[in-house]
Amino acid sequence: MKKAISTTNAPKAIGPYSQAILANGFLFVSGQLGVSPGGEFTGSNVEAQAEQSMQNIKNILAEAGLGFENVVKTTIFLADMNDFAKVNEIYAKHFSEPFPARSTVAIKTLPKNALVEIEVVAVLKSK
Repeated sequence: MKKAISTTNAPKAIGPYSQAILANGFLFVSGQLGVSPGGEFTGSNVEAQAEQSMQNIKNILAEAGLGFENVVKTTIFLADMNDFAKVNEIYAKHFSEPFPARSTVAIKTLPKNALVEIEVVAVLKSK
């Protein structure tokens, strides 16, 4: 059984998908761009967009009663791999050890020509 999780404290989905889906003890959070809940970019640089992406994730996790400590896997999509270190700095402010497993990939184009998109998978009970 699955349940959609949605909050007005993160941007609405821009397509036929949910902000997050709760299923079998896991929360699967859709990729979050660096846009405000109103749908506008919060900055033109990767740092501002990465910070807003993390805030959106935080707000979606909170809607499900979770926090960053529940995150077990993340995927970061970058428009430019040269931004890896900058995004790492922002990312590191939100997680502590043991850090989640992670993949980071550079792709040609992100939705809305964003510079970064981050998705996470969280577990309901993390030890």
